[in-house]
Amino acid sequence: MNKPTSFGIWANTDKPSFWKVLPDIVSWAKNKSIDLFITTRIESQLKDHDFDYQLIESADDFVKLDFILTLGGDGTILSLARAVNDRGTPILGIHLGKLGFLAEVVVEDMFTRLDEVVAGNFTIQKRMVIKCVVNNGSEPQTFHALNDIVVDRGKSHRLLNCDLLANHNFVAKYNADGLIIATPTGSTAYSLASGGPIVMPTFGSIVVTPICPHTLTLRPIVFPDDQVLEISFPDEEGDDMALAIDGQVNEYLKSSAEVLVQKASFDINMVNFTDSNYFNTLRTKLGWGVRGVN
Repeated sequence: MNKPTSFGIWANTDKPSFWKVLPDIVSWAKNKSIDLFITTRIESQLKDHDFDYQLIESADDFVKLDFILTLGGDGTILSLARAVNDRGTPILGIHLGKLGFLAEVVVEDMFTRLDEVVAGNFTIQKRMVIKCVVNNGSEPQTFHALNDIVVDRGKSHRLLNCDLLANHNFVAKYNADGLIIATPTGSTAYSLASGGPIVMPTFGSIVVTPICPHTLTLRPIVFPDDQVLEISFPDEEGDDMALAIDGQVNEYLKSSAEVLVQKASFDINMVNFTDSNYFNTLRTKLGWGVRGVN
């Protein structure tokens, strides 16, 4: 990738820390002679400003950008990833939240990393996306997720009953609170909290993790990314099941619904650096492999 000449800002504008750092980002862009784009949401909340910018008015404007700087937590990155979709614009995540796993760069290191990007000292790490097609009694709906797709019992207090097939082969009947279908990126999110495995982010796979299964032998399973997973509800009677895409898009499912999940035809491009260490991130963000205090 060539040295960037333009970039955009996508942010969680509810965080005061974003507004504190924004003037410094504007000054940095001016000093580097890089064109700055901001979202209409950011513009609508600007008070007094005396800097030049262009607007990201629709998702198609992402193609004008060499990269997008996202400031917030993991949810901010997930919403941006869905907006970018198949347009390929690289994302550089800056962590403003409490935990944050997807955004490796902290505010204190932001301008050091931005200088590296301008100098061309970065790489692009491709993150797998999964496509979810939902047949729910009307026209099929298509969603995309960078982290995970979750089917759970929704409004009901009963266990969810569903069947899982992979490439038309019966896998198992699940009686559980729900089912998580995660990408490698999402393997360290809800899936991990539910007992699923950690999967390296560049390893092509789909993880299926049951939530509180009623059968001890139903453990998480890792599928290769060439599998088409099919979830159906032949034993359900109500229409209370819920579908969540990256924890942010919700749809209630009928008992006759069918959910198809497979690898999407595109990836999300994340800005990465040669000295980035995934295992160090696991240790510092999630406490992986760290023994408790005696």
